[in-house]
Amino acid sequence: MNITIIGRGNVGGGLGRLWQEAGHTVNPLGREGGDGSDADVVVVAVPSGAIAAHEVKSIVGGPTAKSFNVNFAMLYDEIAKQRERPSNLYAAEDGAREVTEQLIRDAGFDPVSVGGLEQARALEDHLALVFAVNQAGLGPFFYRIAKPGEL
Repeated sequence: MNITIIGRGNVGGGLGRLWQEAGHTVNPLGREGGDGSDADVVVVAVPSGAIAAHEVKSIVGGPTAKSFNVNFAMLYDEIAKQRERPSNLYAAEDGAREVTEQLIRDAGFDPVSVGGLEQARALEDHLALVFAVNQAGLGPFFYRIAKPGEL
């Protein structure tokens, strides 16, 4: 898959590296811009306050998803060392679900749907809880959401 990532920081750079290791072609774009017109997928990896899911949809013009914002990018190098694959929450329109789940798996996570794109705000709101757990003493962490009997 040909992936253009807008943003080369911890999230964009880290995901780009994981996806390259999984065999994808990655085109990282930074503040200077660039051409992503040949991309199969465009990933916007900028701070959440910089752009909203509905803005991404209007720019990209295709099926849209929100993902990877409820995990600590600083732990990307630790994913493969975990006893079980960590979870990654995502919200996606029907046309974006399959590719979103593939990219989540290719990054080393198990995908967990929270529903359609209308749930993107819930993912943003969940960040407060994630940061509270982090700051209460656990530090950066992985999470695992599974049906009973799957662990």
